[in-house]
Amino acid sequence: MTTADIEPEGRHGALPPWLLRLGRLLLSLVFTLFGLLLVTFVIGRVVPIDPVLASVGDRASASAYHAVYLKLGLDKPVWEQFLIYVNQVLHGNLGESVLTSRPVLDDIRDVFPATLELSTVAILLGTLVGIPAGVWAAVRQGRLSDQIVRILGLVGYSAPIFWLGLLGLLLFYAKLGWVSGPGRIDIAYEFDVTRVTGLMLVDCALEGQWPAFWNAVSHIMLPASLLGYYSMAYISRMTRSFMLQELGQEYIITARVKGVSEARIVWVHALRNAAVPLVTVVALSYGGLLQGAVLTETVFAWPGLGMYLTNSLGSADMNAVLGATLVIGAAFVTLNLLSDVLYTFLDPRVRRRG
Repeated sequence: MTTADIEPEGRHGALPPWLLRLGRLLLSLVFTLFGLLLVTFVIGRVVPIDPVLASVGDRASASAYHAVYLKLGLDKPVWEQFLIYVNQVLHGNLGESVLTSRPVLDDIRDVFPATLELSTVAILLGTLVGIPAGVWAAVRQGRLSDQIVRILGLVGYSAPIFWLGLLGLLLFYAKLGWVSGPGRIDIAYEFDVTRVTGLMLVDCALEGQWPAFWNAVSHIMLPASLLGYYSMAYISRMTRSFMLQELGQEYIITARVKGVSEARIVWVHALRNAAVPLVTVVALSYGGLLQGAVLTETVFAWPGLGMYLTNSLGSADMNAVLGATLVIGAAFVTLNLLSDVLYTFLDPRVRRRG
């Protein structure tokens, strides 16, 4: 009997394990997004707000009310309403905003870049500070530096973000004058910048509008630093946990016996292995910033998705609320998927298991 005779059946024609895992992740994404659509649809039906009155107003005639009632498909069975809703969303139709009288998708296209820019700067700050702080705390476990990192992380993770925002405005804007106040840019530069990407820093740099660029930096620095501090608290805590686990492994002891320098052991061997689960931590933290910047945008009058959602809630604009919720949920799910894909490619063991 040869080796070929005892080879597992179908081995030559089987798909690579990583491709099978990717297929499962995509299938999971489809079901998750479907669940997200179902949740938003149910929310739109159970809230005590009449969508017809929100559209026509409480002084509309009975005939106008009935016409809009039929137009929205509210006379149809609930399952058919859900299918209509799914079909509209798949075609990019999130309804019309009562507050702006514009398609919700157009409103979101205008405001989402502001949230994306704020969250991206924040996650960069949180990652660049949080990972080294977590590594340092793990290396100095039980010492003063470790306690300082843990206390700072605890404060950043538990303190209300709106409270930190108000304190930051009072100290760094009103008292010290180190940063600019609420908003994305001063009115003096507002009309000097052509909106190309919607990202203020990028658009200013593309046009070479450097005074406007530095003014935008001054505006974004405080809210991004506060959100970055919030994400840094989580990232540093998880980094410390992963590093402590890696530093106790046998390969670390072997490397020390062989005379490998401590810096190389920590920053190359241990951190490289800890970086695999850290990808998921950073991605989830980024998604959390995208969906959790509502209070920060409200405090700093930042014209992003969070501010749009707050104003829509205050006006009972359910199309806008559900549209914004759907976009935030889709962004979070997509980031989670990307982290799983990166996890697959970074960790050979996952690729082999499929």
